[in-house]
Amino acid sequence: MSPGVVCRCRLTLSTRTLTHVADLLRRHLKAIRSRRRALPPGKIALIVLAVLRHNPRPADMAGGNNSSGTTVP
Repeated sequence: MSPGVVCRCRLTLSTRTLTHVADLLRRHLKAIRSRRRALPPGKIALIVLAVLRHNPRPADMAGGNNSSGTTVP
């Protein structure tokens, strides 16, 4: 695949599940006193769930979410 190609995947996911995972992530980041992230917790949660479900390449997920490849390792 060329670097400009973005692969998209369909993720059937309830709002409740996404909110729950994002809340867990927010609490974890606060507990470890993490610095500000390039993406909000909701977007990070969506990427994590998509990777766990479909196992796409991180670079593809980064491109589809307007982030750099180093943001989504």
